[in-house]
Amino acid sequence: MKLGRMNHIGVATPDLDASIAFYRDVMGATDITEPFVLDSQKVRVCFVNTPGEGGTAGTQVELLQPTQADSAVGKWLEKNPLGGQHHICFEVPDIHAAKAEFEAMGKRVLGEPRIGAHGTLIFFVHPKDMGGMLTEIMETPKGH
Repeated sequence: MKLGRMNHIGVATPDLDASIAFYRDVMGATDITEPFVLDSQKVRVCFVNTPGEGGTAGTQVELLQPTQADSAVGKWLEKNPLGGQHHICFEVPDIHAAKAEFEAMGKRVLGEPRIGAHGTLIFFVHPKDMGGMLTEIMETPKGH
């Protein structure tokens, strides 16, 4: 495994609209994507785009509000009702090779690769195998 670009930090929130207002009004974010529903994950999601060095794209903040209480994010919010950092996401060039490598190391991959909010394949690795953090592995979007 070779560490790829940190694509985003996932932040769970009980109120997506309030979180958007926070990032806009308190943090000064000027580039926030339009929210959309990702039915497969049972979440309403948007991205706060942060600026990078020299005009490049920075790391995103992915805001996640559950659309159903029994979703993974909904269950997480039951234990963390104020919301907060839910996961961290790194890019890899080949999602299937990455999955095989993590499994060969004995890491618990949570499910099969599936399409994530960026429209590219993702999977998650159990926090107990990743220094206490739920970690999303994402295939680098084409054209990046």
